[in-house]
Amino acid sequence: MGGLQFSQRVPHPLEQLSIGEANRARDIVLQKHVRTVVDFRTVSLEEPLKAQLQPYLDAENAGTLSSNTPRPARQARIAYDVVSENKRFDFYESVVDVSSGEVVSQELIDQSLHAPLTLTDFDHLVKAVWDSKLFQDALAEFQLPEGFNVVVEPWPYGGRASDDENKRYFQGLCFAQDTRNGNPDSNFYAFPLPLIPIMDARKREIIRVERLATGGKEDGLVKGTHVKEILKHCKPAEYVPELLGNGTRKDLKPLNVIQPDGASFTVTDESLVEWQKWRFRVGFNSREGATIHDVRYDGRSVAYRIGVSEMTVPYADAREPMHRKQAFDFGDGGAGSCANNLSLGCDCLGHIKYFNSINMTGDGSVSVHPNVICLHEQDNGIGWKHTNWRTGRAVVTRYRELVVQFIITLANYEYVFSYHFDQAGAIMIETRATGIVSCVNIDPGKTSEYGNVVANGVLAQNHQHIFAVRLDPAIDGSNNTAVIEESHSVPTSEERNPRGNFYEVRQTPITKSSGHDAAPQHNRLIRLINPNKKNPISGKPVSYKFTPPPTQKLLAQPGSVQERRAQFCRHHVWITKYKDHELYAGGRYTLQSSDEIDGVSDAAKRNDDVENTDIVLWSCFGLTHNPRVEDWPVMPVEIFQLHFKPSDFFTENPALDVPSDRNLTSKLHDEKEGGGVVRDEKKDMVACCKL
Repeated sequence: MGGLQFSQRVPHPLEQLSIGEANRARDIVLQKHVRTVVDFRTVSLEEPLKAQLQPYLDAENAGTLSSNTPRPARQARIAYDVVSENKRFDFYESVVDVSSGEVVSQELIDQSLHAPLTLTDFDHLVKAVWDSKLFQDALAEFQLPEGFNVVVEPWPYGGRASDDENKRYFQGLCFAQDTRNGNPDSNFYAFPLPLIPIMDARKREIIRVERLATGGKEDGLVKGTHVKEILKHCKPAEYVPELLGNGTRKDLKPLNVIQPDGASFTVTDESLVEWQKWRFRVGFNSREGATIHDVRYDGRSVAYRIGVSEMTVPYADAREPMHRKQAFDFGDGGAGSCANNLSLGCDCLGHIKYFNSINMTGDGSVSVHPNVICLHEQDNGIGWKHTNWRTGRAVVTRYRELVVQFIITLANYEYVFSYHFDQAGAIMIETRATGIVSCVNIDPGKTSEYGNVVANGVLAQNHQHIFAVRLDPAIDGSNNTAVIEESHSVPTSEERNPRGNFYEVRQTPITKSSGHDAAPQHNRLIRLINPNKKNPISGKPVSYKFTPPPTQKLLAQPGSVQERRAQFCRHHVWITKYKDHELYAGGRYTLQSSDEIDGVSDAAKRNDDVENTDIVLWSCFGLTHNPRVEDWPVMPVEIFQLHFKPSDFFTENPALDVPSDRNLTSKLHDEKEGGGVVRDEKKDMVACCKL
């Protein structure tokens, strides 16, 4: 399977694993299990412990690295099953030092927990369905139109009910695809079938086929209201351009992003990004996708690590077995494993830098996972502007951002995640949800309280998307405090507010690890301060501020399986004390869980002191998605943004020095010609600030 190719260059401690390093980690694991079958799952860089990495990063940024500087070891975390002769599967996670060849740790995961799924698991499900007489008999209950083929879409089994055995299961949602148009991308979601086959993953066989209800409000929770010609009332709903009845719009002219001198950023070691006054490292792993490390602005530290920690999508259809329809898209299978290979001129525009990752298959083969991250600059309108009305002079700058983006496809849905860095020292984290709503069949002429009928025979079920972002701040150093800041009206009084216009700002330090909620009525924000360093102008501690989005929290009832396994959704914000390897809001193992274990709620229960120490902020937010017809057949993006802005961190607007030059490619629209006319060349050379 190939040996390790050594390079003269020593990789940076945060640089992704090379194929050679991953191969060596695999070979070392195989040497430990020479008499058994090993089925590999994932391999990723094991990030060094913070106590080892932080001094190295500080020396690197100070320019004092030398041959004597202690360098953290290059380690790989590799997940795999060991399969015994009696078909017993033992799930291991091992950490391997790829330089010394030493196995640093080997952890046998408790049998009550389940390893994240792989695409191979899904292949097994599809094969088991077609080999199953149970499924064939269930399918024979329906009469499908000529030219329709059944499509099985694998899904995680969801949270176990109290009467479920703790076995490893997978389920399949079933649809039919119209093959008569000869296009393999024809939308099969328009033809849902009311069957869910369940596979015993160890036996790789279908153990039962569940029938779904297709009724409406008048049928309540009753199953089996379907008819034999189950797709007779369904209609095609295509989205690929060549299948659209009227084609695509013909009146849309190109809008190009032109960077004649190239990009303003540089990338070193395939991880270090430098842009304007920003400097940070980009990482990638099979669970979180893209991660951001050692974030500094103009030499000052802002954050140690940023990543998307978890996402859960619980569905609200009360009919059996829909209580199990709840995905944990990061913990169940891994966002990085499902990352798209991004395409030039499609997913990102302008001058693009792509980053690759690596994939491992069950036999241990390692290959390049290309273009999983794109890095680019984009214009986001005006950055700042002021016009002196006395002289008529306007000074205006553009709001340019550097964007690190990755996209994942999880069956029907797409999610776009991006980290934005602006020229005024702010960081914005954005999520976009798009793709195709998950749907079930509904009888003709009926409606349901469990969702919305978006097309003939198609019920798009109500559900939520709840995300968790993890920010490990380092505001001028690792000792920080989170402060709740609110603005409150003050009663009118002669002593304090004689005219009634005064309001007060209240600040309350968070002293213990805990969860907190948004309060827009009080303009509640979280201020991440360094209490040991004061701003020389205001005299206040240097800080970054964050306003939690006041989105709806999890709606599942307390004590329900959906709620118990997603405790991180109970609050908009959590503040915990840093602990190595504590990265996942929903816990390490979410697949088929009944409870959240070792997630952020457990971290908060430690009741740690979190003042003037190394803390972590977790932001939980999301979308209550009650589908609309306009979401069909592909939904326009739903956008959420988290903003982390400097607050008394600098001594003035850090974007004052952004150039205010006129953009010379802009033209005046000419209605007659339908295009632009060239302006006076001498005037075009004048900067915007001299108008």
